[in-house]
Amino acid sequence: MIEQQFSREDEALFAQTQVARLQALLEAGRNIHSTIALEQVLKTVLQVVVRELELNGAFFTHFPYSYGDVAPALLVLHQELEGDPIDNLGDSSAYAIAGSETLLRFPLHDKNGVTFTELVVLHPSGRVLSLDELDFLESLALQSAVAIENARFHERTIKWQRLESDLESARSVQRSLLPQKMPQIPGYSLAMRSVTCYAVGGDYLDIVPMASGVTTIVVADVAGKGLASALVSVSFRSAFRAMVNSGVPLLEIATRMNLLHNGEGEESRRRYVTAIFLQLDPSNDTIDVVNAGHNPAFLVQACLPGDTNPLPQKIHASGTPVGLLPFSTYKIERFPLPKGARLLLYTDGLTEVFRGEEEFGEERLLRSFQDCTSNTSEQILDTLWSELDAFCDQEQSDDMTALVLQRQP
Repeated sequence: MIEQQFSREDEALFAQTQVARLQALLEAGRNIHSTIALEQVLKTVLQVVVRELELNGAFFTHFPYSYGDVAPALLVLHQELEGDPIDNLGDSSAYAIAGSETLLRFPLHDKNGVTFTELVVLHPSGRVLSLDELDFLESLALQSAVAIENARFHERTIKWQRLESDLESARSVQRSLLPQKMPQIPGYSLAMRSVTCYAVGGDYLDIVPMASGVTTIVVADVAGKGLASALVSVSFRSAFRAMVNSGVPLLEIATRMNLLHNGEGEESRRRYVTAIFLQLDPSNDTIDVVNAGHNPAFLVQACLPGDTNPLPQKIHASGTPVGLLPFSTYKIERFPLPKGARLLLYTDGLTEVFRGEEEFGEERLLRSFQDCTSNTSEQILDTLWSELDAFCDQEQSDDMTALVLQRQP
């Protein structure tokens, strides 16, 4: 009878212990999942371990901001919870290893089953953890893995949102550096369009009216895409504008730009720039052109009554891209612009548009430009973009920039 009574008391005590342990685990889970700040999640887990099981300490291994294997800020010791000062927390990793503690490791796995850290608990060598305590730690490790994964996802989301905001700001800045309105040149129609592949791009276009009445134009394409190329294009713009506003002749602008860009280091040379420089002089209706490794510009003459349809001209490169070689030489070419003549400057994003394996290509772009019956430069660009959109069956894979200059009939 007495034995049965003790048995019931033992069972009741065991049940109470289990309930208490379950309540402690539920409370620990609530505390752990009450925040999505990664460092706070880590500290909360460690504090729960030390407080609930009255262990000497706990820490995580292999975490980003670690000091050796142990991050001092993420090591929780029993003395801290008791309020006793710790004189040298920076050496706490030595404390954990050199003391008389036994280390128990509980791996934490991500959703793919990959171990991303370990929960390490320190307890006196003379103390053996019970099965209940080990179960508690294993259950806590499972909950901790979920909470840490959520916190890490939240951190990545915050960083991504910050990056998106920065990229959107960079996009706005880059767009503001493009010509905001076309200069009014008597007898001429001028229009431009630029569409980046990503938030920012490496295409650059500028139009600089000068006091003499001459208008200087450049269309350029930095090797590569994205933020790095955009930064190079901004640097290119600063140097180009400084030279134009200082009255540097067009051919010398190309030469100086090449030397300057090439001298800025290996990374700058990798981000070489194909560019076509142009000056329009409406007083004698001519253009001077320097093509530095860029796509050929298209010059199409008007077909006058009684004349045969004149062949279009391609203005090819006379030298290497800007920055590729230190002592590249260039040639300036002059072309008359009779009434009705029109010129297309563009980057290779217009020709490298694909339908399956078929490329839109240079010749198709030239035919589209030559056959276009639109009257204004803006309408010509609308027509070209419509044809490109109709041809393409894939997402845009490169920056697309074009400028049309037309002498009015």
